[in-house]
Amino acid sequence: MTTHTAPVPSPCTNICRMNPATGWCSGCWRTLSEIAAWSTMADDDKRHIWSLLPERRKANEAPPVQHRRVVVGGPGTGNS
Repeated sequence: MTTHTAPVPSPCTNICRMNPATGWCSGCWRTLSEIAAWSTMADDDKRHIWSLLPERRKANEAPPVQHRRVVVGGPGTGNS
């Protein structure tokens, strides 16, 4: 049995924008009800919420933008 003695910190990132499509905050990935109940929630419930956040983030963040390198003034461009 694992004993947790440290308080469970809030996942709040101070980026408080609710996404109407998911119902989750774009900063911490919690629902409004999870945010509102956090201060009175049992530590086991807080840890459960924490366990859900990585999957929520992964499923809803945009994929990284692929960049390609553009060389300006290279050979054959007349700009060298």
